[in-house]
Amino acid sequence: MALEHSVLDRYSEGAEEIQPDLCCPVDYDASLLKLLPQEIIDKDYGCGDPSRYVREGDVVLDLGSGSGKICYMAAQLVGDDGKVIGIDMNNDMLALARQYQPEMAEKLGADRVEFVKGLIQDLAVDLDAVDQQLVHYPINDAESLLRHQSWQQMQSTNKPLIEDNTIDLVVSNCVLNLVQDSDKTKMIEEIFRVVKPGGRVAISDIVSDEYVPQHLKDDTTLWSGCISGALQEQEMLDDFIKVGFVAVAYDKWEAEPWQVVEGIEFRSVTITATKPKNEPCLDVGHAVIYRGPYSEVYDDEGHVYPRGQRIATCARTFELMTQGVYGEDFIGITPETLQEAKSWCSSPGTLRLASETKGGKHLAASECCTDDTACC
Repeated sequence: MALEHSVLDRYSEGAEEIQPDLCCPVDYDASLLKLLPQEIIDKDYGCGDPSRYVREGDVVLDLGSGSGKICYMAAQLVGDDGKVIGIDMNNDMLALARQYQPEMAEKLGADRVEFVKGLIQDLAVDLDAVDQQLVHYPINDAESLLRHQSWQQMQSTNKPLIEDNTIDLVVSNCVLNLVQDSDKTKMIEEIFRVVKPGGRVAISDIVSDEYVPQHLKDDTTLWSGCISGALQEQEMLDDFIKVGFVAVAYDKWEAEPWQVVEGIEFRSVTITATKPKNEPCLDVGHAVIYRGPYSEVYDDEGHVYPRGQRIATCARTFELMTQGVYGEDFIGITPETLQEAKSWCSSPGTLRLASETKGGKHLAASECCTDDTACC
């Protein structure tokens, strides 16, 4: 609880006065900053730029939205069909971000941004609704506490702040480390819950090269300063894989640490991941070729791809391997005529004969699934 209060107090101060220690240098897209009020830029605290992962039409959720800078940058990228939701628990930061909504809506030609009050480790609880509930039904004894807990459970179940499978892209800029260790697993599970099947994650945060000892975690200044709550670098990836994300990767990695405390290096990274589509694996004749340079690679679902060989894939895996974070690593091959769909039963690493895909389309990952063509 002391750690949570230290975070609230530190960021309330940051909403009033600029706190240089709360951020490290980031090369943001200057063209997206032009429309933003200077106060939003000055009082934003982060360690990366997840806005560069936003696509037109996305519904974006920004965890720990603070002054609203990333939200207002993303709003310029999602277009008329997109939407941006910023969630924060700090009243002062929310007030700062909401203050500029009318001005930004006028500049953008539409009000594409919404700011909500909530906890990033429990995206179902609407803290604005909780505040209103407590005004009418304050907690002053055990009975009223139990009544409130029952109401909150109903609110979370029947009217969650962020509903299941509704977000195309979850972004965050240096706030996952502010969540208590006991809540970090739930936080990542919540991220998985709200992302649409096929949706993405782009999280900029601080990681440590070694596990952080307890005496540093107990230091409220280091914790609220985005240092001692950092996940260890391997732990960060593993935690996203454990809840079900695939294609989990460090897309950005700062070579120089932001800070070194007692010999532990704390550096800025950006992790990307994809939520697999909830679809059956159906074989219609696709194949992929891993380009190299490694002799073989494995994906997060246990499939093996030897270099240079045509590996049979189901349609769902084909789509995943020929877009997004896998970049230029794979060549996707679609047969000239798709086979009648059948349930996938081939073992990982099954070869697809050249005769089965002869005359089909051979596309690099950058060319695949960028429009409405049938390549995927």
